[in-house]
Amino acid sequence: MADDKRQALRQAAEAKVWIFDLDNTLYPAHCNLFDQIDRRMGTFIQNFLGIDAAEARALQKQYFRAHGTTMRGLMTHHGMDPQAFLDFVHDIDLSVLPAAHVLDEALARLPGRKIIFTNGSVRHAERITEHMGIDRHFEAIFDIVASDFVPKPDAGPYRTIVAQHGIDPAQAVMVEDIVRNLEPAAAMGMITVLVRPADAGAGAGAEAPPDYVRHLVHDLPDWLHLVSDTLAAPGQVPGPAPGG
Repeated sequence: MADDKRQALRQAAEAKVWIFDLDNTLYPAHCNLFDQIDRRMGTFIQNFLGIDAAEARALQKQYFRAHGTTMRGLMTHHGMDPQAFLDFVHDIDLSVLPAAHVLDEALARLPGRKIIFTNGSVRHAERITEHMGIDRHFEAIFDIVASDFVPKPDAGPYRTIVAQHGIDPAQAVMVEDIVRNLEPAAAMGMITVLVRPADAGAGAGAEAPPDYVRHLVHDLPDWLHLVSDTLAAPGQVPGPAPGG
């Protein structure tokens, strides 16, 4: 088992490109940052359509299920300006984000190019990574605008990011907190990493991940340290990461 683990980690360490989701992936889900976004979506819909909070909430979730993002549903059915939506919903308080010293160190040690792939906006990703002090590690942010407002897990944006950034999927790792967003990456040949908090509980989403998920990770900085350690000491089984 130790040999299998070491080999899987080494394969990830030898990847040429790392593709990271943003929300609830690069920062811990317990920050509840997306809850702020979720509430602002509801407020935007109320104001935009002139409906009450209950109606807005129902429509928000209906569009998310049907179109992959609430924004896409509003664009499709109401001709909404997506930029106005993105600007409003991402105007959030980042003070809840913790210091990211361990993640910063882990990204610095990790070989390979690093790109953010998000259903949010470039500005949203920039604000978060700058606040966390990790923006220097990423060469590009591929956002919902770059994907022509088609969200993950539609396969189109995956093909676009690979083409635009010269990525060989067989030499890439994709890191996500939403399991369905990893399926297209796995189909292209990428190593897939699902980030799920250890205290996720026994509810929906806590079941064993599907076969297309290569690694299930509870602490991303700790796991990235383990990946780097396989190159630093390839003959040893990785131990706990610094600060992990």
